[in-house]
Amino acid sequence: MSIAINKEVDNTIIDPEVRPPLVTGMNDYTSVTEIVAAVAERPRPPKAWFIGFFTAVSLTGMLFSLVGYLIITGVGVWGNNNPVFWGWPIVNFVFWVGIGHAGTLISAILFLFRQNWRTSINRFAEAMTIFAVVCAGLFPGIHIGRVWLAYWLFPIPNQMSMWPQFRSPLLWDVFAVSTYATVSLLFWYMGMIPDLATFRDRSTSKIKRFAYGLFSMGWTGSNRHWHRYERAYGILAALAAPLVLSVHTIVSFDFAVSQLPGWHTTIFPPYFVAGAVFSGFAMVITLIVPARYFFGMQDLVTKRHLENINKIMLVTGSMVGYAYAMEFFIAWYGGNRYEQFAFVSRAFGPYAWAYWTMVSCNVISPQLFWFKKVRTTPWMMFVISIFVNIGMWFERFVITVTSLSRDFLPSSWAYFTPTWVDVLMLIGSFGLFFTLFLLFCRFLPIVAMAEVKAVMNAPESGDYHLDEPEAVASHG
Repeated sequence: MSIAINKEVDNTIIDPEVRPPLVTGMNDYTSVTEIVAAVAERPRPPKAWFIGFFTAVSLTGMLFSLVGYLIITGVGVWGNNNPVFWGWPIVNFVFWVGIGHAGTLISAILFLFRQNWRTSINRFAEAMTIFAVVCAGLFPGIHIGRVWLAYWLFPIPNQMSMWPQFRSPLLWDVFAVSTYATVSLLFWYMGMIPDLATFRDRSTSKIKRFAYGLFSMGWTGSNRHWHRYERAYGILAALAAPLVLSVHTIVSFDFAVSQLPGWHTTIFPPYFVAGAVFSGFAMVITLIVPARYFFGMQDLVTKRHLENINKIMLVTGSMVGYAYAMEFFIAWYGGNRYEQFAFVSRAFGPYAWAYWTMVSCNVISPQLFWFKKVRTTPWMMFVISIFVNIGMWFERFVITVTSLSRDFLPSSWAYFTPTWVDVLMLIGSFGLFFTLFLLFCRFLPIVAMAEVKAVMNAPESGDYHLDEPEAVASHG
């Protein structure tokens, strides 16, 4: 892959008299288009892309092979036992749903608050949301055991007069996640239409021109198109914003409405939402730091963008740490001995290794972002983002497994041990995620060109657009 050789500009210096640029270097509208389009217009992908794609596809194949093995053999191939009926599959589901949070947050909420710095990173985050929800949706479907009866989740009358339990948050989850996925997909696609038209106009092959033309829906960049586009984009943003809060709130209800010690707490909805935003932004850093380096996009995805993401991670990571402390305080203050035992067991019981791994990764490591050197150094933030991803997976493991393994009856306690199928399915889900992400990098505009140009300084020449047909398609 191409490696940028230009020295990176530090635009994180705060000058009260001058607003720092969001696009650095000597870039103009044309060069922005050239940088973004170059990724998809190469005749052949670079070797590094092939290596990454082959690895990811292999892991994806392993995942679906294991799914087939699971369906043929039964859920006994997992480590789930009595009383840990919810093992790694549900942990993986909650983890991936949380990863999908940052995309809609960056796209919708930051758009509604007119935060222009979102423009260079929102496409990454939106794509990540879609792919993470795909991974999340896989696990509840196979967790039910008899996947051929998954349609029972829907309110379809049948010969047994069975209906879903509408008072169960598990059913609400089906509708919440499917609604979130639908709106996020529409929002992602809507934002890409002007950029797909630019790709269409630059295409040199009939197949690409047809494909990009089909999905750009006849976009010409006229004033009428822009007017309708911006209205539709705003409406979708307004619809998507509440979903950021609702989806993981409902996921938290799966636990909070039960009577199980360690789950039955009112702090779960805001705790889950903060954790989801935290993990989502960590995954954005994990993806965007190597992508901007390998694709030479340091001028578009600048240190200022990365620093802003890290500041959000610092805030949400502190909120997560506060929630951990409040859980212990409420367990003590509430005076419920079962609740107190559950939390003491988490910290000092048989799963203490998982609990302290979670605390180290989620509470301690993001505190390094207090230092500007760490917030603005790509490799440092990349390492911390990996730790946060690990910590957030362990958070779901701690919540799910520690509470189930030691409930009210000591005679029913059992230690959960994952099987090789559990471990390989988790790894395989990352393969599915990165397969989709690498395909996105190869064939679609990974940076929102039209939105980036909108926050750049206008060209001095009044007839600038007349020299660049692709710029006309993007700006109307």
